Amino acid sequence: MLPLGATEQHGAHLPTQTDTLLATATADVLTAADVHVLPALAYGASGEHQSFPGTVSMGTEVLVQTLIELGRSVSTWATRFVVVNGHGGNVDALRQAIPLLRYEGRDAAWLPCRTSVDPADTHAGHAETSLMLHLHPDLVRMDRAVPGCTRPLPEILPALRDGGVAAVSPSGVLGDPTTATTAEGLRLWEELVADARGRLARWAPGKADGMLR
Repeated sequence: MLPLGATEQHGAHLPTQTDTLLATATADVLTAADVHVLPALAYGASGEHQSFPGTVSMGTEVLVQTLIELGRSVSTWATRFVVVNGHGGNVDALRQAIPLLRYEGRDAAWLPCRTSVDPADTHAGHAETSLMLHLHPDLVRMDRAVPGCTRPLPEILPALRDGGVAAVSPSGVLGDPTTATTAEGLRLWEELVADARGRLARWAPGKADGMLR
């Protein structure tokens, strides 16, 4: 099991390793006697955040090749290889790398860390901040939290594609972290873990993208 995150800005109130911490926590809670959790891959495709300090992105093309090579290596001794993804920007790479590994005969798949279903709360907002308050409260600076862009993702997607997150949110936040609570973080965490455990138990990789359903 490979936790896959990112190193990118999460507003002024969350650490740059937020996605990696969430992916690692998810992988750790899914650990069983026959599951080996690899050290997290803390860099991903984060080009949409590149105008903010603290962001380090390898880009989709390099991430695809990295996942393929890691999957090939792991598959020499493991019967299955699953990537636990904590960053939405990595999805395009996963949709390319995992199907190729499966085409080569390797039992590979990936699953998402579902943090929010609200299209107006997609980055460093209410859900992600609540989860961090539950998992890593010592790393959250609520005194620095400010509301960001709260328009639904479909509305801002064209501007995001053209100018990145900075084009729609000077703070780098997509959502409102000021409403986050530890109690909400626990509720979201329990939902996330239940979803991930169900996907892992069913082990039904999508034919087109390799994501566990």
